[in-house]
Amino acid sequence: MTFTGWPEEALDFYEGLEADNSKTYWQAHKKIYEASVFQPMADLLAELEPDHGEGKIFRPYRDVRFSKDKTPYKTAIGAHVGDGYVQLSAAGLAVGTGMYGMEADQLERYREAVSSDPSGSDLDRTIATVRKHDIDVHGRDALKTAPRGYAADHPRIELLRYKGLVAWKEWPVEPWLATPAAKRFVAQFLTAAQPLNDWLAKYVGPSEQPAGRGRR
Repeated sequence: MTFTGWPEEALDFYEGLEADNSKTYWQAHKKIYEASVFQPMADLLAELEPDHGEGKIFRPYRDVRFSKDKTPYKTAIGAHVGDGYVQLSAAGLAVGTGMYGMEADQLERYREAVSSDPSGSDLDRTIATVRKHDIDVHGRDALKTAPRGYAADHPRIELLRYKGLVAWKEWPVEPWLATPAAKRFVAQFLTAAQPLNDWLAKYVGPSEQPAGRGRR
């Protein structure tokens, strides 16, 4: 099917879910979720896949096994498309990309590349280029001090302290969200942020160790 945007019913669905995050609400509004939330996301991914990579919609159920918050449903629909992430909630649309978190071997390669020239200077230029498109680039899970083995006065110490690096953009609810133009906003972000993914792929790459081994 052709992507036509998310109708107002999609936003109403999540406003209602935020007020009543229960199985009763979900079952009563499941058809709205399927038609007005899930299907538009599936249509969007199908149209983006040829240029940006395979898409996958995340399950709407929360993993509450180790959480004090036992509400059963996510209050946003999220999906991957290639290296990117797309999210719709009652607040609007958000898109992201990058490495949300790095395993220990990735962190080692990342810090070596950040600390060295020309790779570190290349990252500075890459971030500046992405930010020119009004896209936020920021780190995640930052250390309070310099990582072991790196000087606290390193010119790129802020980048060295990060354990993840992402590009992120949010849009509040606007009339275009209910039109095919929403695809253009997502596609433009993914294209503009691609240099960050290219740098991460070149200097960091995928982890070569089992997931969940801990980060330094």
